[in-house]
Amino acid sequence: MITVEEALARCLALTTLTETEILSLRRANNRVMATAATAQLTQPPFDASAMDGYALGRPAAPGDTFTVIGEAGAGHAFHGAILPQQAIRIFTGAPLPNGAVSVAIQEEINRDGDQITLKINTKSGDNIRPRGQDFKLGQRLSPRLLRPNDLALLAAMNVPEVTLRRRPVVAIIASGDELVMPGEAPAADQIIASNSFALAAMVEAAGGEARMLPIARDTEASLRTVFALTEGADLIVTVGGASVGDHDLVGKVAADLGLERAFWQIAMRPGKPLMAGKLLGIPMLGLPGNPVSAIVCGHLFMVPMLSAMLGLPPKPQVLSARLGSDQPANGPRDHYMRARLTIDNGAPTVTAFQRQDSALLTILTEANALLIRPSGDGPRVAGEMVNYLAI
Repeated sequence: MITVEEALARCLALTTLTETEILSLRRANNRVMATAATAQLTQPPFDASAMDGYALGRPAAPGDTFTVIGEAGAGHAFHGAILPQQAIRIFTGAPLPNGAVSVAIQEEINRDGDQITLKINTKSGDNIRPRGQDFKLGQRLSPRLLRPNDLALLAAMNVPEVTLRRRPVVAIIASGDELVMPGEAPAADQIIASNSFALAAMVEAAGGEARMLPIARDTEASLRTVFALTEGADLIVTVGGASVGDHDLVGKVAADLGLERAFWQIAMRPGKPLMAGKLLGIPMLGLPGNPVSAIVCGHLFMVPMLSAMLGLPPKPQVLSARLGSDQPANGPRDHYMRARLTIDNGAPTVTAFQRQDSALLTILTEANALLIRPSGDGPRVAGEMVNYLAI
């Protein structure tokens, strides 16, 4: 068995970056921008009013008066110039006219006809957004995972299209005679296939495209048929059948099809019978069949592989928190315990569930963290600092 760190390194070594494609900004949310985008203009393109009020031709003191000679609104500039004793009515976002040095907000003046009188001091630059305050022509936005705020900036930069990493396609294969799909009536010795739905959702949340293939039955012919459907995928993920039982045929059939195995079995709980390699030129990750094992390994290995394909930092972020309850000494394998992260007295606290059976989805659905217990770790008492992964 190899360590979790070594297994992850070998998984990442199987991956390559996906190609790029150019898509409209409207289709770019939650996609990875592969190359920097360049601003096509300056924002704001002119000195603009930051408030509703009056643009003044000079700094002013309380009691100073000005003559109002016009008006400017957003999209409706005042096309003349103002003299030191003059002002114009101006609204937020409107261009400042030539000669204006400050904006007095409307609550700071008294108006009588075309005359205004200041209530407070104003100085040059008050309530003005200078040209280029946000960004300038030619300024670049670095490659990143695009979120709504990024799309707003790109649109303001007048960038209608962006170069994106293609979404990695993940072919998901559940295997086993015991499985039926949700909505079907299971026989007395069958269960519902659940792992694929979680894994597909994780793929999509990580920026990939999930392709759920038909359930492979426990025959070599069925497995060969389903493996043939993986053409065009960037990653093959099998669920179940990677152990050493008489009906665990995934490893054997994959080997017969030319699997170049990177490893099999890791020193980890849950998820010891993990397998990885390349099959038909495609990276392959063989997950255990137990639901919790499959999903935990999906977080630790599948999602990082997708991140690597997209050019994102691949390694899961390890965080620290106080331990919420005493824990006995750990055994010879790293243990990723289902846990609940809370904020207690202002400090993050992670508490493992008492029941850690790898078949218990009801526990996993209440978990938002994995408490990391290194192999051979001694007893831990509540209040000690420990590491965890957010899930």
